[in-house]
Amino acid sequence: MAAEEAAEASLAGLSPERRQPGLENDDDEDEENPEGDGETAALNGLIVSGSVKSNDVDVKVAMSELKTDEKGMEQESARESDRNILDVSSDYPREKHISIQRHLADLEKLADVKEDEKKPCPLCPEEKFRACYNHKLHRHLQNLHWKVSVEFEGYRMCICHLPCHPVKPNLIGDQTFSKMGAHYHCIICSATISRRSDMIGHINRHVNKGETESRFITVPAPKSSLEVLKESATDVQVLPNYSTPHKTDSYFNPKMKLNRQLIFCALAVLAEERNPIECLDAFGATGIMGLQWAKHLGSSVKVTINDCNENSVTMIQENCHLNKMKVKLNIKEEDHDEAVGDEEGNTDTIEVTKMDANVIMHLRSFDFIHLDPFGTSVNYLDSAFRNVRNLGIVSLTSTDISSLYAKAQHVALRHYGCNIVRTEYYKELAARIVIAAVTRAAARCNKGIEVLLAVALEHFVLVVVRVLRGPSPADDSAKKIRYLIHCQWCEERIFQKEGNMVEENPYQQLPCDCHGSMPGKTAVALGPLWSGPLFNTGFLRRMLFEAVQYGLDEAQPLLKTLVCEAECTTSKHFSTHSPYDENKQGKRRSEEVIRSAAKRQKSENSAEHPAFYYNIHRHSIKGMNMPKLNKFLNYLSEAGFRVSRTHFDPMGVRTNAPLAQFKTILTKYSTPTYTAGQAEGPVHLTEGVLAEQVQAAAAVKAEDVEFLEDNKSGVTAAMFTNDYPTHCAAD
Repeated sequence: MAAEEAAEASLAGLSPERRQPGLENDDDEDEENPEGDGETAALNGLIVSGSVKSNDVDVKVAMSELKTDEKGMEQESARESDRNILDVSSDYPREKHISIQRHLADLEKLADVKEDEKKPCPLCPEEKFRACYNHKLHRHLQNLHWKVSVEFEGYRMCICHLPCHPVKPNLIGDQTFSKMGAHYHCIICSATISRRSDMIGHINRHVNKGETESRFITVPAPKSSLEVLKESATDVQVLPNYSTPHKTDSYFNPKMKLNRQLIFCALAVLAEERNPIECLDAFGATGIMGLQWAKHLGSSVKVTINDCNENSVTMIQENCHLNKMKVKLNIKEEDHDEAVGDEEGNTDTIEVTKMDANVIMHLRSFDFIHLDPFGTSVNYLDSAFRNVRNLGIVSLTSTDISSLYAKAQHVALRHYGCNIVRTEYYKELAARIVIAAVTRAAARCNKGIEVLLAVALEHFVLVVVRVLRGPSPADDSAKKIRYLIHCQWCEERIFQKEGNMVEENPYQQLPCDCHGSMPGKTAVALGPLWSGPLFNTGFLRRMLFEAVQYGLDEAQPLLKTLVCEAECTTSKHFSTHSPYDENKQGKRRSEEVIRSAAKRQKSENSAEHPAFYYNIHRHSIKGMNMPKLNKFLNYLSEAGFRVSRTHFDPMGVRTNAPLAQFKTILTKYSTPTYTAGQAEGPVHLTEGVLAEQVQAAAAVKAEDVEFLEDNKSGVTAAMFTNDYPTHCAAD
């Protein structure tokens, strides 16, 4: 009987169908019956041959099956104990490892950092990193653990040095050295992996298999954990990686605040001309721009925020509710709308659509359209000008500055069809490239444009144009697209003359004579570019008034500079009264008044400002101290030239003076620099040498003599000749 019981126990261990969780150890039965007969000993000794009878059933047990089963059991138990990994077939969840956190602050909370106490690192053993104070522990967690973490769905898998992943021992002589290796804990399957690259590949394999749900007990991030940012009295929720476009669907860039303020001012000016207006934010992302329009302009605008990403649409709806606004959802191309949020106190309604930007602009008409894609916006220009209403406004923000600023010239040729090189006026060149692409797209729809604003800053190029419907405005706008002749020696530039006749010598159009004095070809043709004005003075003044009214502090200095640049003047006297007072007569405004306002805006665009600007440092004379920029502007103005500063370059001067005259005036009012010898102390000269230097100083050019007479006294003239040798003064 003991033999039959032992045989049944061994069969139960071999058969997976009959194996039960409770029958894990056959050794317990052996310990209970240590004095069994020979057959039992044979079974327990892994040598079984022949057949065993139990309940009239003949069962043959192979010795190889017993060996394979026992080896498998040993390997499985060793794997579970060494790797500390969850069984794939198990549905039992565990708590996530402490190295998996959402924010660095959560990791610091594990250490319970206090300023007056030393605390150990929660992810390192004491022999690796001893306890330290707050500042050192924060630096350790940030540099050693957080920076090399692996990210997955908002969680960071930080590197761990705890004894979770043992390294194989190294046998040297009779001593055994074992250490704990640095490793990562997988958030999906709880595996421990040593290298970061292997961990990234491990996560990617899970994603490719569709295994993206964590096996840990993880609570979804509450809404309160989303960061809420406030800009211009508008609150928006953003995702953890909101400033990195490749890592989040709802991209939000705080550096573009100035861009949003300029666009808001342009929309506010249009809202004063007609009421109400339909405006579209074609690339909503978080919806911050459309929310600012609806919150500040109220019932004078009907805002539509569009995005083709479902997560972004959800985020826009949440931000609308956060700002206590109704949402009208339209996620299809047909007119199946769904009103969301029927609170009694809400009077503003924002329409949120989930479409491709080209589709919604083809289907509907708008008075104001803003395009802000990630990169170039040329793919959406045809759709934008297809249905935009007459005298409406189209604004576009281009962030592909690598191509526009001539760092990737082949990309500019591919996107905009322009040949460009890096010049001192590259930012204005970028603005004219974008306007040329806008002009061609509008002309294909039989529409012309009037440039209201063109801004090129560090991160973006913003262009705002007014649409003029009809073939005649389209022809007039298309004629302003020309090529630019640029001298590569002296940086002189001029637009080609209007006409199709080929000139025998195009170099004759340049004011400089570099082609005659320098060998080879000295000039290059750039473009085609927009050759018309970049600003509308009256529109900019009304934008400045709106910026003051709504308290947009960042946009006001830039708008003041733009007004001076549009008028090409250095005076900065701005009136504080409203430019709309003369036109406000009760409730307005009919279509005739709108057209009269458009004619008035054309008359406001008086004399065009000079094209391009010169950098004062680029054309300075070596060994000479330049005058202050504001003084130099006065010198140019006194010489009879129009002059102003420019927002494109803080040291740039926009003027209609030729480059030769620019350099002449700059040279005239520059002073020689001190030589190295004068730094050691004053030099004492004899009377004879002093007389010779005074006579040599009197033989300088007429311009220099006038400069000296304006500033001299007896002492200063002596000091001037004292400080500089004869040949330097003559030069």
